[in-house]
Amino acid sequence: MTEDKRNILDHYRRQLAAKFELKRKLYKAVCNDPSLPNDVREEHRYKLSKLPRNSSFTRLRNRCIFTGRPRGVYQLFRVSRIVFRDLASKGLIMGVKKSSW
Repeated sequence: MTEDKRNILDHYRRQLAAKFELKRKLYKAVCNDPSLPNDVREEHRYKLSKLPRNSSFTRLRNRCIFTGRPRGVYQLFRVSRIVFRDLASKGLIMGVKKSSW
């Protein structure tokens, strides 16, 4: 139950980050431009602070889509190392097979 909730929250954060990405980049670019007047920069800093916190890409965490585990996640497959090993040994991941020498 808790891993479902974590995955739903993670999905929600990813949607928010995608939605506000352009606005956030624009505001940051204006804030960091020293050639602009200070009042304009302050105004955009204020607008940036009013965006939702969860819309920041920094707050995203790679999680396993099966278990919700936050650590040891392979980005390419979006599964944890434990689930990856199980799926690979069962032959459910295309192009991956257990090596032996």
